[in-house]
Amino acid sequence: MPSQKYPRVASLKTADAFLARLQELGVSLPFDEEVTPGEAGTLAAPIEWSGGTIGNRFCILPMEGWDGETDGRPTELTKRRWKNFGLSGAKLLWGGEAVAVQPEGRANPNQLMINEHTLAGIAELRQIALDAHQTQFGSTDDLLLGLQLTHSGRFARPHDKKVIEPRIAYHHPVLDKRFNVQGDGPLLTDDDLDRLVDDFIAAAKLAQQVGFTFVDIKHCHGYLGHELLSGYDRPGRYGGDFEGRTRLLRNVTAGIRAEAPGLAIGVRLSVFDFTPFEPGEANIGAPSASAPYGCAFGGDGTAVGIDLAEPKRFLELLKHLGIDLLCSTAGSPYYNPHIQRPAYFPPSDGYLPPEDPLVGVARQIAATAELKAAHPEIVVVGSGYSYLQDWLPNVGQAVVRQGMADSIGLGRMVLSYPDLPADVIAGQTMQRKKICRTFSDCTTAPRNGIVSGCYPLDPFYKDMPEREELARIKKETVPT
Repeated sequence: MPSQKYPRVASLKTADAFLARLQELGVSLPFDEEVTPGEAGTLAAPIEWSGGTIGNRFCILPMEGWDGETDGRPTELTKRRWKNFGLSGAKLLWGGEAVAVQPEGRANPNQLMINEHTLAGIAELRQIALDAHQTQFGSTDDLLLGLQLTHSGRFARPHDKKVIEPRIAYHHPVLDKRFNVQGDGPLLTDDDLDRLVDDFIAAAKLAQQVGFTFVDIKHCHGYLGHELLSGYDRPGRYGGDFEGRTRLLRNVTAGIRAEAPGLAIGVRLSVFDFTPFEPGEANIGAPSASAPYGCAFGGDGTAVGIDLAEPKRFLELLKHLGIDLLCSTAGSPYYNPHIQRPAYFPPSDGYLPPEDPLVGVARQIAATAELKAAHPEIVVVGSGYSYLQDWLPNVGQAVVRQGMADSIGLGRMVLSYPDLPADVIAGQTMQRKKICRTFSDCTTAPRNGIVSGCYPLDPFYKDMPEREELARIKKETVPT
């Protein structure tokens, strides 16, 4: 039980109670007291984009897998998750999960990779999701399914889940010390990044070969694409000015256009960032740096504030490149998870929330809305909704109805309640026993070498022997 206590969302059992808590916090969130079911409902409305029609306003966000084979192929656990994605009822599956384009860029030794050896397994995942959706809903004509391509950069652990082997874009004043980066050995050269561009293009060609409609060139959560965006002091072709810091995306896009014509491109972007946080007094999260702080893309220099001028410029670049799919998120799960993934309970390597997590949800929704207003032509998926729990449909519907985002992204929630989109659209009462309560077990487990899943609420994971090990680890390591 966190000692920094806030009212749990589950205790806010009426709309009035929820809205009163927002007012108490001085937080503004769009909210519809009634959620309209069926085809007439806002969340059931289709989205038109350059590639066709997306059948409704729910999106399954890409999550990082820790349960693949060590050679990068999927396991039965991976296949089960993708089947659930297809059964969810969401009509946009954003990238499935993070898939590495280089062995040394894997976030863990069990992360999926895409290459000739693994391609049949990657193709099978796509088909599993399509078949499940077809069986459950009768058609996949309006289902958009992509593959997220990534290099984990500073947070790469390609050989041992507990041994970080960073490949960095620049030296960071806080993160180098925290993750024991010494010397220039981990620093990627411009030639290294040129080769990485080639690997992204090769991966995209393979994704198109097995039928994916789009690929996501990942630029979020402190991984390499995102870190390059804050490489203001990095010399050479891939740093410094805006052109240099976006060169990876521009070069990858140009290569895909030339070698995989017709393949659409999306970008998942951390639209703002803060300084890394650390456990402070009573284990409550505290900033690790203060102003002036110059390592935050979308930051205002104070270390804990937002300036969306460059993210808006980034969206203008997407428009110029013919990219009209954006999935917004914020920060990083490694160094400031409370802004990226608001939760009541911290993971084992985290800290107690320094604010009511509803504040973090509102921050993401507001930033996403500002970007959507600046670029209405781009299809924008929002993130950060799982903490809303019972009130997710009410806020999600209002967000879409007011044009603050086009699609409501679901991450952790899908692990415990994969069919939430189908239930909401059908007008079914939400199944409270399946609603994610942000226990953070899906993060604590992989941080300690255990496969990720919803151990508290998913009966499948509840019955796994790893649950007892996870309970022991939490007792010893989770901040209280």
